[in-house]
Amino acid sequence: QVQLMESGGGSVQSGGSLRLSCVGSGYNVAPKSMGWFRQVPEKEREGVAVIELGGPASYLASVVGRFTISRDDTTNTVYLHMNNLKPEDTAMYYCAAGAASGWYMRTHPAVVTHWGQGTQVTVSS
Repeated sequence: QVQLMESGGGSVQSGGSLRLSCVGSGYNVAPKSMGWFRQVPEKEREGVAVIELGGPASYLASVVGRFTISRDDTTNTVYLHMNNLKPEDTAMYYCAAGAASGWYMRTHPAVVTHWGQGTQVTVSS
């Protein structure tokens, strides 16, 4: 059974930084794409950053230049480094894995095959 376990959320002031981590377990072959989505109440879940096996990454336009996604397949871990955080980044962040390409998975959450439980990120002004 595939499981994704997030950590690293928390509360920071505007301009601060956080690093989210997600460790995957239970799969025989590393997922083609792993990434991060976020959701606030009453809004749809949106793809923030997704990275494919081998490195191509896709980012939400509003986080380009501030967030960096990386993955370490020797430890089944995907990271999201978030710098210059803004109040509008406040959300529940979910780790995700799937077989689609990075861009497609980021823009089509319905193709995600596995989700983590989520970790809260709160940015205060």
